[in-house]
Amino acid sequence: MLGETMQVTISSGNNINGTLILPLFEGGEALPEIVEGIPTALKSQINRVLADGDFKAKANATMTLAGTEGGKAMLVGLGKAGKADTHAYREAGATVVASCKKVHGNELTVVFHNTDVPCMTSFAEGMMLRDYSYDLYKKKDEDETNLAARINCSEGDATALSAAIDRAASIASGVHLSRDLGNCPPNDMYPMAFAEKAEQWAKQYDNAKVEVIDYEAAKRHGMGGLVAVGMGSSRKPCMVIFTLNGDQKGQHPMLVGKGITFDTGGISLKPGAGMDEMKYDMGGSATVFGTMEALASSGYAGKVVAITCMAENMPAANAQRPGDVITTLSGKTIEVLNTDAEGRLVLSDGLWKAGTDYDPEYIVDFATLTGACVVALGHEATGLWSNDDDFRTRIHEAGNDVGELAWPMPLLPAFEKEMTDSKIADTRNLGAGRWGGANTAAAFLKQFVPNRSDDEDAEQITWAHMDIAGTYWGAKSNKMVGHGATGIHVRTMVRLITGE
Repeated sequence: MLGETMQVTISSGNNINGTLILPLFEGGEALPEIVEGIPTALKSQINRVLADGDFKAKANATMTLAGTEGGKAMLVGLGKAGKADTHAYREAGATVVASCKKVHGNELTVVFHNTDVPCMTSFAEGMMLRDYSYDLYKKKDEDETNLAARINCSEGDATALSAAIDRAASIASGVHLSRDLGNCPPNDMYPMAFAEKAEQWAKQYDNAKVEVIDYEAAKRHGMGGLVAVGMGSSRKPCMVIFTLNGDQKGQHPMLVGKGITFDTGGISLKPGAGMDEMKYDMGGSATVFGTMEALASSGYAGKVVAITCMAENMPAANAQRPGDVITTLSGKTIEVLNTDAEGRLVLSDGLWKAGTDYDPEYIVDFATLTGACVVALGHEATGLWSNDDDFRTRIHEAGNDVGELAWPMPLLPAFEKEMTDSKIADTRNLGAGRWGGANTAAAFLKQFVPNRSDDEDAEQITWAHMDIAGTYWGAKSNKMVGHGATGIHVRTMVRLITGE
């Protein structure tokens, strides 16, 4: 249900309400002795199924048993015990929700025979992440109720498990917010609508603040990239700045998001087929907003600042043209060779502002930036570039920790040379040919990451670019989501920023 996270509660009793959910390891021929509270008739049926080899408990396999005196059960496979890590539990939890039908009802009771708290938490997280549908524009059934799950555990584990699941629910609320924003149709999700949602969001938290730089202010500030992309639309561009725990001193993480609420390509018009999916072109900004919600909701006490660069890219009499030269916030000029390479233009202003108006420990930008990244990595991994190898490794490992793959990509000097090879401007927004398009886009963005200071020998601010064009939507192998926006990398960023 839109905007809600599945309720997962903890019980230290053995009662089973609704359908029993039983995660099992491969190779078991009977229920382990540790599993208690299952009615005798149901237990007998489960043991018979296991003994006969009818359910082998391979990873993400399910079997429903219904119609017995002892009630209903869904068996879900975790695969081999030696390989069943937290990721296997998360996927199994998601599989349960994806497999739920009317026969299972709305109440689930999960009984584990492995009582490892991180594994149980991951299973709950998988259920919460997968229990999502975007149905704001659909008629509702009056008797429609949400899924709810209870996890039976020992008294000794109850406190730790309850706290861990509460935190997972807070983070899942950020993922769901990111999905809501991405799935929203473009007639209702435009730059200032995003800004208004951000302002409403900030009112929920005493330690959150949102500032909106509207179109006229952006022009005054000299945000030539943002203005050029959005000026052809009747719904003008804006920049939205989120601050969490702004009273904290010292360096802090900085996030920047591409927020093209709809991308026609502008004058360099895209083909019509599949253009409806260009509502997802604000996925970078949705990731940023969702991360701020996850951090605020989970009670993170550190300072984080985020910038989202919002624009709608439309063809019009007053739209930018191929051949235009624009001056960005940095003072650097860009020769616009293709108006469909617009995300990098709005990010040029966002990155520069992030590095000059704030004191970032590091900057991470998110963008559904290039089809070339999808060609390179499919829908399986996000492209990851950085000017700091150690930082790139940290992000890669944070993604691995939460099951969100970000794949290291090269930031070669040749790509930078290609993007600064304009005859009439400092940079060009398109590479010289079709090869390495995701890499040249990253190399372009690097030109707008400021140095730490004005000193001649100053190092560039630590920065990473994440191209989520293949992973923010259309990722059918992502078990955490059924359809549409994935909310990818909200959890990665929470892990990176908080270390948890």
